[in-house]
Amino acid sequence: MQFGGKRKKLITNPQYELYGHCLQFYDKPPLENISLSEFETFAVERLRLLKTVENLGVSYVKTSEQYQKKLFAEFSNLNFPYKIEADDHKVQTGPTEHEKRRKDHISHFILRLAYCQTEDLRRWFIQQEMDLFRYRFNDLPPQLKTDFLHRNNLKYDMISTEEKNNLKEKLIHSSHAVSGVTLENQDFYKVPFQDALDLVRTRKVFLQGGYAYIPQQDIITIVLNDFRTRLSKALALTARSLPAVQTDERLQPLLNHLSHAYVGQDYSIQKNIGKISLEQIDSLSGKSFPLCMRQLHKALRENHHLRHGGRMQYGLFLKGIGLTLEQALQFWRSEFIKGKVDADKFDKAYAYSIRHMFGKEGKRTDYTPYSCMKVILSNPPSQGDYHGCPFRHSDPELLRQKLQSYKLSPSGINQILELVKGMHYQVACQKYFELTHNIEDSGFSLNHPNQYFIESQKVLGGGKEIKREAETVQKGTENTGSKTPSVSQQGSAQSAQVLGDMEALEAFFQDE
Repeated sequence: MQFGGKRKKLITNPQYELYGHCLQFYDKPPLENISLSEFETFAVERLRLLKTVENLGVSYVKTSEQYQKKLFAEFSNLNFPYKIEADDHKVQTGPTEHEKRRKDHISHFILRLAYCQTEDLRRWFIQQEMDLFRYRFNDLPPQLKTDFLHRNNLKYDMISTEEKNNLKEKLIHSSHAVSGVTLENQDFYKVPFQDALDLVRTRKVFLQGGYAYIPQQDIITIVLNDFRTRLSKALALTARSLPAVQTDERLQPLLNHLSHAYVGQDYSIQKNIGKISLEQIDSLSGKSFPLCMRQLHKALRENHHLRHGGRMQYGLFLKGIGLTLEQALQFWRSEFIKGKVDADKFDKAYAYSIRHMFGKEGKRTDYTPYSCMKVILSNPPSQGDYHGCPFRHSDPELLRQKLQSYKLSPSGINQILELVKGMHYQVACQKYFELTHNIEDSGFSLNHPNQYFIESQKVLGGGKEIKREAETVQKGTENTGSKTPSVSQQGSAQSAQVLGDMEALEAFFQDE
């Protein structure tokens, strides 16, 4: 007997299987093809998210409402998946949610390529990804947490209400932060004790029959340990295969750029040219320069010379705050001739490089002032140098003495040194900003010395025009989610151009 009609086929979509949950361990690499433009867009936006995670993690308690509110806002702005409600978790997600999960997956693997290259980069990446994972997991409804565990072969089930009531007294006395009142609304997971050794060691859980009974808020400890182990191994494997990836001439400059990328405002756009006079520089250096530039200015005034690393870092900063080419030539000439360089030698050995910096010689490129990451990660200072980041490159005791000479309070200095100890150099500089400007919350995340100057001028009331122009630039560079040219597209051109052009510029500064 034959039956008419068509038989329905069961079609499984591997993409939907891969992105069936809003959270993942990133065990399976993406296999699809993407464009270079999408590659960099995803990478830059995840990097922004991780930098926000780092800044908020130092500035706020990670379980606080303020921390969660600000991080949620960043998720929304950058269109990363956050969570779906418990009632919706069985419903096949729509294309918008699917695209968010795809972006989350691919962007994680792109940054793995960029941040597997050194131990410091791997450590930073693991820490931020762990904080990000903790935040997302903790905010999942209980059923989605269990669903995530089962999807990743962590067969940890919640105990029944009956079993919880039978063990009530033992759970209350052995579990951290659980009382008779909170037990009613508290879910417990039954986990093999060897998977919960950290909690067993600190005596935070009840043990029975080879199992640990773990309160809902503590299951994240086990999951995070698993996540860290997997990610650490994955980064080691990625580093081993990186040479093969770097043979691709399209990817190599992008990956090298991403590891110390700056994703904020482009301070090479010169709308404030000529608004800073040479007579103002001494005064501004004490009030509105970040510590790295304040240090360079002081060294230049005292020694009447800076070596090439200092000239590049400080010269581009001065250009960014508004010095014209004529002012720059006058500034450097007047200072150098007070030392061992006469006017004739200056014109022959140094003037060309300054004109080159302003795009008047060579390739006529508008060179970009150094970002904080560029200062921190590239060209560390040696003996006789004054460039670099004082929070990264100074001995802690010498840094303490310097901060004391600037009349910072002992408690403020200790806060800065604690941040330096934790390798949060940009946050330490932001704390320096708050202490020197006598404010409690700067209200921004510091990523660039020129950003420091502009924000300082706003606080001191002398930067109204700079503020208006900076906002105009910001709007033009931050719209990475639109179809119009964005930060990622600018960054693609800049990363290829700047990497090459900086090498050319450095050659002009090699004379000591």
